[in-house]
Amino acid sequence: MENERGRKGWGLFVLGLVIGLLAALIITSVIFKQSVSLSGDSLVDARVVEKIEDLENLIHSRFYLAEMTDEELEQGIYRGMLRALNDPYSEYYTTEELKELMDQSEGIYYGIGAHVGLDKETSLPMIKSVIEGTPAEEADLRPNDLIYMVDDEATYGLSLTEAVSLIKGPEGTKVTLTLIREGVSDYLEVTIPRKKVESPTVNFEMLDGGMAYIEITEFDDVTVDQFAEALAMAKGSGMKGMILDLRANPGGSLSAVVEIARMMLPEGLIVYTEDKAGKRSEYSCDGKRELQVPLVVLIDGNSASASEILAGAIQDYKLGTLVGTTTFGKGIVQQVIAMNDGSAIKLTISSYFTPKGRNIHGTGIEPDVECLFDGEAYYDEENPYDNQLEKAKEVLKGML
Repeated sequence: MENERGRKGWGLFVLGLVIGLLAALIITSVIFKQSVSLSGDSLVDARVVEKIEDLENLIHSRFYLAEMTDEELEQGIYRGMLRALNDPYSEYYTTEELKELMDQSEGIYYGIGAHVGLDKETSLPMIKSVIEGTPAEEADLRPNDLIYMVDDEATYGLSLTEAVSLIKGPEGTKVTLTLIREGVSDYLEVTIPRKKVESPTVNFEMLDGGMAYIEITEFDDVTVDQFAEALAMAKGSGMKGMILDLRANPGGSLSAVVEIARMMLPEGLIVYTEDKAGKRSEYSCDGKRELQVPLVVLIDGNSASASEILAGAIQDYKLGTLVGTTTFGKGIVQQVIAMNDGSAIKLTISSYFTPKGRNIHGTGIEPDVECLFDGEAYYDEENPYDNQLEKAKEVLKGML
C-alpha cells in the first residue's frame, strides 16, 4: 500500500513538473489573453502554441499513472505559470476555489477546523493553529504538524491552495492526514470528519487583576467587528491592562489589520507599502482611539504578515511589550485579481514597512522579552500549562 501511494504521489509530482515546465514558457499574457496580442514581443507565438499541443498529445497518449482531462491540463498551465515565479504566495484560483476563499474571509468554510500554511524549510503544508471545538482539536492536531499526505496523495510540490482543497470537502465526509510531528519517530495517520466550521477569529476573556485577554487567530473581514466587540467588553469589564495574543496568526486582510490598528495606535503611520514601480501607499491612524492601558503582545514563529504589521507598529510606537519568539518574517503584500472567466490570481504586488521603515521580510520581528514555548507542558493532558501566556501575565503585572 505504501509503495502504491509513493508511486502515485511521485507520478503526480512528475506531471506537475511537466506542466510547470510547459507553463514556464508562457508569460502572464495567457491569463490576460483578451488584452494582450499574440504578436510583438510576447513569448506566446505559434512555436509555443505548437509545443503546448505536442506536450498535450504526449501526455494523453503516453502518460501512464493517471488520466488527465483537458480542463485539468489547462488549469495546470495557469498554476504552473504562477509557480514559475518561485513565490509561494502567488497562486491561481479556479472559480470554485475563489468562492471558497471568499467564504473563508467571512469566517465560514467546510473542513476540519485548522489553519494551514506552507513550511519554509520542507515546502510541506503545516498546521498553523487549531480552532477550538472543531474536529481538528478533537483529533489532537497541533501547530507545526507537517502534512505529508492527504488521503492517498502526497503533498510535496502542491501549492497551499491545492493542499487546502484536498483537506476541505463536503460536510459529513472524512479525510485522512499523514503527519510528521517533531519528537515522534514515525508518521502519524489521523482520520478526521469534515463539518461546517464557523471560525471565531477573536476570543476574549477577563483574567485576574483586571487583565483582559484578546486573541486574534487571523485577520478576516469579520475580524474587525469581532475585535471591536471584544475591546468594548474589556473596557466595560474594567480592563486595567491587555494581553493581545497573535501567536499562530497567519495574517489575512490588510484592510482588516489597519482598521484594528486604528482602534489602538497613536496618531501616525500604521504601515506603508512600496510596489514594483516604487509607488508608496500609506495607511495612517488619527490617534483618537489610542489604547490607554498597558499592553503585552504574544508572538511566535507562526505569527505572520498582517499580525506582523500590527506587532511591528505596536513595537515601533512603544505602545506595548512583545513577548514570545521571533515572528515568521513575511513582509510582502498580495492582491487577489479577478479574471474575466471568474477565476483569479493572487499576486505579490508590494513590500510593506513598519512605521519606522523596517522591512521584516525573511527576518521577522524579535520580541522584547523572549520566552520559548514549552510544548510538553502545554499538551500535558492532566495539567496543561501555557508558559508563554503566564510570562505575558507576569510582564503585564509589572506594568500595572
